[in-house]
Amino acid sequence: MGDVDLYSAISSRDRRFDGRFWIGVTTTGIYCRPSCPARTPKRENVRYFPSVAAASKAGFRACRRCAPDAVPGSPQWDIRADITARAVRLINDGVVDRGGVPALAARLGYTERHLNRLLTDELGAGPLALARTQRAQTAKTLISKTDMGLAEIAFASGFGSVRQFNETFRDVYGCPPSMLRRHPIAADGGISLRLSYRQPIAVEPLFDFLGARTIPGMESYVDGAYSRPLHLPHGRARVTLTPADGHIAASLHLSDIRDLTPAVARCRRLLDLDADPGAIESALSEFGDAARGVRLPRAVDGFEMGVRAIVGQQISVAGARTVLSRLLVNGAFPTPEELLELPDEAFAMPGRRRETLRALARAMLDGLTLDSGSDRATTRAELLALPGIGEWTADYILLRALGDPDVFLPTDLGSKHGAAALGLPTDPSELARHAERWRPWRSYAQILLWRAIPNDHN
Repeated sequence: MGDVDLYSAISSRDRRFDGRFWIGVTTTGIYCRPSCPARTPKRENVRYFPSVAAASKAGFRACRRCAPDAVPGSPQWDIRADITARAVRLINDGVVDRGGVPALAARLGYTERHLNRLLTDELGAGPLALARTQRAQTAKTLISKTDMGLAEIAFASGFGSVRQFNETFRDVYGCPPSMLRRHPIAADGGISLRLSYRQPIAVEPLFDFLGARTIPGMESYVDGAYSRPLHLPHGRARVTLTPADGHIAASLHLSDIRDLTPAVARCRRLLDLDADPGAIESALSEFGDAARGVRLPRAVDGFEMGVRAIVGQQISVAGARTVLSRLLVNGAFPTPEELLELPDEAFAMPGRRRETLRALARAMLDGLTLDSGSDRATTRAELLALPGIGEWTADYILLRALGDPDVFLPTDLGSKHGAAALGLPTDPSELARHAERWRPWRSYAQILLWRAIPNDHN
C-alpha cells in the first residue's frame, strides 16, 4: 500500500488494517492502530510503522484509548514461510524470553547479527525490541487481570529486573505500571482474557471441528465452550475458550505464570485469530458464502497433532478419539518420553502404526520440531523419512501443527465426498489441478471441503 492508501485506511478507521501497520502522531508522541476512534491526525503529522516495536523504538507511546499493542497480529506471519516470519512466530511464543536471542538464532540456523539485520530491515526493530514490547503487553495483562505484586509480574513477564520493567512501561505506555492496575480477578484464581480477531469469523464451524475431535478424558466441548490442557515451557495449564460478542473469551489456569505469553500465542494459533478473512474469501469465491470467515483449526502441541494424524490414518474420527483416549497419562496427552514408556497394550492399534508413533516420538527427542517456527519444506521431508508416514499424514501435520495455509489433500476420502457435494472434480489428480486456483489458501479450501461432507459420509 502506498501512503495515500494508508492514510485512507486511517481516515475511514478501517479495522481490516489493524495489526498490518501502526501510526505515530508526531504532535502527541502517541502511536495508534489505524482504526483508533480519536480525531484523525493531519497527514503531515503521521508516521507509519511496521510493528509496535518500531513505533516504541522511535519514541512513541501506546494510545490508551485504542490499545494498539492488543490488536490481532499481521496475517502475513502465518502465510509466509521465510526466516523473518518463522522468527516472529517463535518470538510470539516466548522463545527470546526463555533463551534470549541466541536461542532464537540457534533454532533458525542463523547468526544473531544476520537475524537482527533481517528483522530490523522489515519490522524496524530487532528480536530484543520485539520481545520487549511483547513482555510489556504480557505484564499489562497481568497487572489488570491478577492481584500479583508488581515485582512478581516483572519477572513472570520476562524482565530481567524491576528497574527494566519500570523503564519499559514508561517508554511504551508513558506511565508507571501501577497506573494500569485495575481490580478484577477471576473468583477461581484463573486469568480471564479477551482474544481479538478480524471480522468476519465463522466461529461455530471452527469450534464444532475441534469439538468433534475431543479426546475423552482430556478435552471437552460443552455448551459452545471448548476446554483442554496445555503443555507449556514451565508446566501444564488448562484453557477454556468460549465465543463471545466480538471476541473469544479465554479462561486460563497456569501452573507457572511465566507461561502466559506462550499460552495466549498458542490459543490464538489454535483458532487462527490472526487470519485475513478478506483475502481468503476472495481467493475461495467459488465456495460462495461458505468461505466467509472460514478459519483453519490448528494445534497447541505439534507432537500431539502428529500422533493424532498417525492414529487417524484410515479410521473414523470417532474411532480415533477412542484410541487416543487410551494413550492419556493422568488426563493429559503424553510427551514423547511418556509415549515411549507406554506398554504395547496401551496403543490399541496395529503393531506397525504403534511403531510409527514411537518413531515419531524418538524423532522429536532427536530434534524434530512441529510448531509454527519449523521450516515447512524441511519438516515435510523429515516426516516422510519416518517409517509409516506417507504424504497424507505429513501434509495433515503441516496443515494443523505448523499451520501451513497452503496444504491440500486430494487423496483424502473426505475431500472426495466434499468435492462431490459441491460439484467439483472427485478424481484426486483432477481435484489437485483444480485446487491450484486456491493458492495460497488451499488449507482453507480443504476445511471447506470437509465441512461440505454430507452427513451420511461423516
